[in-house]
Amino acid sequence: MSADVPPPLYQDLFIVCHHENGKPLIHRSSISLGLAGAVLIDLALYGRVRLKGRAVVVTDPTPTGDPVVDAYAGAFQRDRPELDAVTWAKTVSADSYDRARRQLVRVGLLTEVTGRRLGMLPYTRYRADMAAIVRASTDVRSAVSGWREMDARGAALCGLVLALQVHTELYIGQSSAQLTTTLRTIVNEHSPQVKELVGLFEALIGEAAVAVYR
Repeated sequence: MSADVPPPLYQDLFIVCHHENGKPLIHRSSISLGLAGAVLIDLALYGRVRLKGRAVVVTDPTPTGDPVVDAYAGAFQRDRPELDAVTWAKTVSADSYDRARRQLVRVGLLTEVTGRRLGMLPYTRYRADMAAIVRASTDVRSAVSGWREMDARGAALCGLVLALQVHTELYIGQSSAQLTTTLRTIVNEHSPQVKELVGLFEALIGEAAVAVYR
């Protein structure tokens, strides 16, 4: 990918949702829904689909060039003209985490690391290097700090990070309450499209988080 072209949104979101050691910050079911949201937002921002209520309407079937985004986009063309976004997200979230991780390893943003806990129990984690971690969080940090005008992709990442409640892990110099307000304002004031897409997945992620503890 060219240095001046940002990677697909799901790649940055995956990295932001993990500790430096590769351990997820939150439950995988929530991350999986967030990744589905990132894919749908990318498709919308690329001009490939649009929302009509909760239905997703294909406006341009041209592939984006990313294998993960294009694989999931196929459902909107195969299944029916207006596929319900919530139904689609719940379906693809079954494997969105593993598929995203495989692609991140393939493009060199994650490295597989194996070891043993207490010298006995084997484990495998996938770590991003520090350069990838810094780049992945740049849009959120820039938006909060006001370093530059935020585009739709950056505003959407701010919204998904807030929806997944991993914003406090970015160690931005604001209190949790202040950071929440700032991110919410960025999403709400950017564009109706970003606000609608983020809001749809924020509700889904909230439902998933509650279900984990039932």
